[in-house]
Amino acid sequence: MAWLVGGVLVGIAGLLILMSEPIEPPLSRGDRAPSFDLPSLESGDNVTLEELRGKVVLVNFWATWCKPCEEEMPAMQNLHTALGEEGFALIAIAVDRSRDDVVAFQERLGIGFPIVLDPDQKAAGAYQTTGFPESILVDADGVIVERYVGPREWDHPDYVARIRRLMAARG
Repeated sequence: MAWLVGGVLVGIAGLLILMSEPIEPPLSRGDRAPSFDLPSLESGDNVTLEELRGKVVLVNFWATWCKPCEEEMPAMQNLHTALGEEGFALIAIAVDRSRDDVVAFQERLGIGFPIVLDPDQKAAGAYQTTGFPESILVDADGVIVERYVGPREWDHPDYVARIRRLMAARG
């Protein structure tokens, strides 16, 4: 009798799985980076990934309450300062619900690179983020080159050299 009940439960579970929504395959190297259309913290105008086509883009997902996010911000600022005029863009996507918290964070750390707001985390979901910080390096054609989970020393010569190589390869 127990085996019959177990078989029925396994059958029901199988049907539920088959009837559920399909699972998106994970994003990985070589995939097209998902589009986003998010308001800029500074101007309120929407920023899209498409308008950055032709540039190498570092898309960084972060939150004001995330200590590792805060720790990597100075290196990101240095990277932006070093490469921002050379065909590189850094877009920091804040997932906080409070715009005021993001403004206070930006002012406290002196962040000068573009920040966009994703309070409902739709872009974070499209990029399948698993935590913060998480960054995706996108080439000039909009293709994912690498995913970085956790903080990085973005101004380290190895990261700068990799981004420069990508910029040189764009044409």
